[in-house]
Amino acid sequence: MDNEKALLKDVSCGNEKDFRELFNSYRGKVYGYAFKILKSETDAEDVLQDVFLKLWLHGRVEELENFEGYLKTMTRNHVFKVLRRQNLKFASDNQLKIRWTEAHNETEESLLLNDSQLIINQAIEQLPPRQKLVYKLCKHEGLKYEAAAKVLSISPLTVKTHMQQSLRFLRNYLTKHTDVVTSLLIFRVFIEIIK
Repeated sequence: MDNEKALLKDVSCGNEKDFRELFNSYRGKVYGYAFKILKSETDAEDVLQDVFLKLWLHGRVEELENFEGYLKTMTRNHVFKVLRRQNLKFASDNQLKIRWTEAHNETEESLLLNDSQLIINQAIEQLPPRQKLVYKLCKHEGLKYEAAAKVLSISPLTVKTHMQQSLRFLRNYLTKHTDVVTSLLIFRVFIEIIK
């Protein structure tokens, strides 16, 4: 116990050799716990690295009363974070599969969507430079009007005006350059882009 306290104190002072010793002493427990739950060597290794990186950055590990308990709690929290991430990915993948299976004619629709995206890209390229920049910041980069305004050193109202003008131009362009069926598909793609 005293040896561990001295080791933790040296680790808190930034002693890499002692940190390696601490790592080697506890790596099996952290990895084993993570692997037992995650059933993945890669994920367990990631948890191990994350836990010890956080421990190294903690800076004051000598103040911990129950180091092993702290390490176990930290490991559990990282494992839960990985599980949450996996669940989100699983839900997202399922949602994508559902959307994909709802498509009635995948090949034809895919070709039309590619053509539609090409027309949309052509329309975006014809926007005036400032409107194009605002559109790309807001729609491609996902910035809110306030954030785009800061980037461009203009007011949020000016950003909103540029966006309104851009969307009006794009709608008109799409109407003039597509037939009815393709317009419906382009409209669906366009709605996804402006969400």
